[in-house]
This record gives sequence, structure tokens and C-alpha cells, in this order.
Amino acid sequence: MRRALSGFVVAALLAGCGPASPTPPPCPTAAPTADQATAILADAATAEFATSQGAFTVTLDPSSAPIATANFVALARCGFYDGQSFHRVLTGFVIQAGDPQTRDNHGDFEGLGTGGPGYHFTVESPGADQRYDRYTVAMANNGQADSNGSQFFVCLVDLDSGLARTYSIFGRVTARTDTVDAIGAVPVINPETGVPIDPVIIDSVTIAAGS
Repeated sequence: MRRALSGFVVAALLAGCGPASPTPPPCPTAAPTADQATAILADAATAEFATSQGAFTVTLDPSSAPIATANFVALARCGFYDGQSFHRVLTGFVIQAGDPQTRDNHGDFEGLGTGGPGYHFTVESPGADQRYDRYTVAMANNGQADSNGSQFFVCLVDLDSGLARTYSIFGRVTARTDTVDAIGAVPVINPETGVPIDPVIIDSVTIAAGS
């Protein structure tokens, strides 16, 4: 009996030893160059978000913002966004994430929304045929020409007539838009700042190649 039990324990332990999880690449310390962006985007078509409110898919669009798109992909691949929260939820406007400070503090605090990857890069203006309509995904910035970093937002309604064309568009939510709507409807501490009462956590962002 003792010998059989020992064999069972060994078998159970071995059964739990699957392939090791791949080690993510190091996070970038600067935005990609044009050549690096081309290489990064070669096998990047969608970003699959897993959040505490559910999943949704962003189809990437580097047509007018290849640097911003590749930078987002590089940050996603290194796990930069994992554990962060949507720190700004403004019903009827946008949901916003990408501040690494929200990994450790999901509430409202001084300096919320000022965090980034440690570098900035130039804003790429959207093309003439691109719109800030519902479910468009774009980089957030502070209005300066070189203030793109890691923060991004998703439009909850058509904002094309109200936003200056100074936010780099890099994708659109194309699947599970109901999750985005659910995030956009969570209760917040203060409707002016939009910090959710119960944090909406990004569990992971997985980049997938096209078919």
C-alpha cells in the first residue's frame, strides 16, 4: 500500500510537469524605429484582451501609426499591461488604461494617469479616412507632439466631431464589444475622474498573427 501510494504521488507530480511557459521578452526602453516596427508587426494582427470583466479582441491597424502600433505590440508581448487596470472609465466617452502605477494601486491617487513605459515618442496623426468612432482604439497623450507612451483609450461612442486629430489610432475592437460596453458602465468613485469603485483588471494581452 505504501509503495503503491508513493508511485501514485510520483505519477501525479510528473503529470503536473508540462512544458515550461515561455519567458516573455524584456520590455522596450525606447519606441521602435521604422525598421523595427515593420519586423514587430510582421506577425501581429490582433490583440486579445483578458480582463476581470471578460475578453475582447482588438484588430490592429498600423496604417497611419506603425510606430504606435508596434510599440503597443512590444509592450503587450513583454507583459507590460498585465495586472494594470482601466483607471479612467467615463460613461459615454472612453475607457483608458496603460498606466503601470495601477498594478500596485487600483484606486484613486495623486499622479494617477501620469505613468508610462519610461520613454515618449512622436504622435502619428490619423489618416484622412480614419475616425474616432465607437470602439476605435487610440493612444492617449497630454497634447504635446512627442507625448505618446503606453496609455491608450477605447471610444465608447462616436467622438469624431469632438476630438482633436492628435491621437494615434492603432486599432478597433472587433469582437466581444459587449465586454467594452460592460467596462464602460461600471460604477465609478467620481464621474469626473472615472476611477472604478471595483477595479477592472487587465489579466493579459495576447498578440496573435493573422490567418
